[in-house]
Amino acid sequence: MTTDPHPPHEAQPGGEPADSPTAESPQSSGSRTRRALLRRFTRPGAILGVALFVTLVTAALLAPAIQRHDPKAIHYTALQAPPSAEFWFGTDDLGRSVYARVLHGLRTSLLIGAASVALALGIGVPLGLIAGYAQGRIDALIVRLLEIDLAFPSILLAIAIVAVLGPGTMNTVYAIAAATVPIYALTVRSTTRSLSQREYIQAARALGARDARIILRHLLPGVVPPLLVITTVNIGSAVLAAAGLGYLGLGAQPPTPELGTMLSEGRAYLRQAWWMSAFPGLTITCLVLSMNLVGDALGDVYDVRTTSGRA
Repeated sequence: MTTDPHPPHEAQPGGEPADSPTAESPQSSGSRTRRALLRRFTRPGAILGVALFVTLVTAALLAPAIQRHDPKAIHYTALQAPPSAEFWFGTDDLGRSVYARVLHGLRTSLLIGAASVALALGIGVPLGLIAGYAQGRIDALIVRLLEIDLAFPSILLAIAIVAVLGPGTMNTVYAIAAATVPIYALTVRSTTRSLSQREYIQAARALGARDARIILRHLLPGVVPPLLVITTVNIGSAVLAAAGLGYLGLGAQPPTPELGTMLSEGRAYLRQAWWMSAFPGLTITCLVLSMNLVGDALGDVYDVRTTSGRA
C-alpha cells in the first residue's frame, strides 16, 4: 500500500504545515495595519477630521501668541461690538474680546476633555484587566459596581457629582471621568476575556509566568487598539459634556473662559449680539466633529464600532 508522502499537518517543502492557516509574523501584521491606516486616512472625512483637530489644537497651544487682546481685559468703549478688524469675533457684554476668550476657552475645554479621559483610563483599564483575567467572584463584583454606575445617565451623574463637590474645572474633570469609567472597564474586560483563551496565554500560564507578567506583557497590548478608538471619540464627548456643565453654570467658573460658559452668557443676547454664542458654539462643533471623524477612521482600521457606550 502506498503511503502519502506528505501526511496532514506535516511540514511541506514550502515550509508551512498542510491544512493549517498560514502563520503571520508581527512584522506582516504591523505592515498591514500601516497600510490600512494610510488607506483610511486618505479619505476626505478622515483628512477633514485630522485637519480640524490639528488646527484647533495648534490654536489652543498658541493662544497667548495669537490672541491680540487679553481675554479678561474690559474695553468700555466697545461693548458688544460686532466682528471687525480690531475684534475679529466681536466683543461680549463686558467688552471682552470673544476671539481671545474662544482661544482660551478652547484650551480649557481640551484640558478638561484630555484630563477626564486620562483619569477614566487610569481607573477603568486596571479594573477591566483584573475583572477579565481573574473572572469568578472578583469579576462579578467589579461588573456589579460598573452596572450601578451605568444605571445613571452620564450627564445626570456628572451634574450630581459636581453638585456635591462644587463647580470648578477639576471637579468637572472628576465628574466626567466618573461617568465614563464603565465604558473603558467593560471594553477592556471583554477584550481580556477573549484574549485569555488564546493559546499563547495558556502557554504562559503553563510555563509558570506570574499573573502580573501575563497581564502587563501579553494582555495589555491586546486591549490598546479598541481603547485607542474609543478614547478618540470620548475626548469629543467629554468636551461636549464639559460644555453642557459650563452652560448650566457647573463647569469652569468666571473669569476663566470656557466654551460652554460663553454659550450660556451669550444666550440672552442672541438677537443683538449673535457672535457671543455663534463662535463658541462653532468651535465646540468643529472640535467634536474632528474627534468623531478621526475615531471613525480608526474604528475602520481596527474593526471597532465607535460608540460612547451610555446615554
